[in-house]
Amino acid sequence: MKVALIQFTAGDDPQTNLAVVRTMIRDAAQAGARFILTPEVSNIISTSRRHQNKVLHAEQDDPFLARLREEARALGVWLLIGSLAIKAGDEDGRFANRSFLISPDGSVVARYDKIHMFDVQIDETETYRESAAYRPGTKAVVADTEFAKIGMTICYDMRFPHLYRRLAKAGATIITVPAAFSPVTGKAHWESLLRARAIENGVFILAPAQCGQNGPARATHGHSLVVSPWGEVLADGGEVPGITMVDLDLADVEQSRRRVPSLNHDREIEGP
Repeated sequence: MKVALIQFTAGDDPQTNLAVVRTMIRDAAQAGARFILTPEVSNIISTSRRHQNKVLHAEQDDPFLARLREEARALGVWLLIGSLAIKAGDEDGRFANRSFLISPDGSVVARYDKIHMFDVQIDETETYRESAAYRPGTKAVVADTEFAKIGMTICYDMRFPHLYRRLAKAGATIITVPAAFSPVTGKAHWESLLRARAIENGVFILAPAQCGQNGPARATHGHSLVVSPWGEVLADGGEVPGITMVDLDLADVEQSRRRVPSLNHDREIEGP
């Protein structure tokens, strides 16, 4: 199973981002990828909520989603749109950070709204309040495909192991982690956390990432990763835009789980 992780530098213009992503998806499909993944917030990275309100759409009207569904159908590939910023119709005006799994016929097989919001103060100059602009999701999602069960997560979710355990227990053998990770925390934690989630649950981790300077006040870590169920980094996308391709052998999931069957060893714990 050949997969392709797309890494690019999104800005605040969805149409420009769409043109870049469509070209990279086509290049990945031409190179033989049958499952192609884009990063978190592929349609826009902006620090202006006013600008987002101007250019974003509800899911049913979103041209970014519609065009990529057409691409998946035309190319006959599975496509994970890592996430899109979507108008959710909330009374407080917050958006959804929503991941979409698209089948080769262009239909939306599954959608997942990011559960854990990135509300942190990394240092005196770098602060994030994702919950101010996005409302958190509430539902874990595992999607069925003809090649694997896929658990869907987004970026900051990776710091919450119980979500990944839940997805693995529900049958996921691949877990997707599209991201727009901070360079500071990325350097310290990105690879370590992804390898841990893969090892703990005996799953492939596919983590397409944003990279570079996304705007005057925002940069992202890059280093799209493919991690095996044994915790090996099979590919690292580095720090510049590009396509990372890997052939997955899904038999590695069964082999890793057989060697260390920790999914069967969970115990109920009392206290504190």
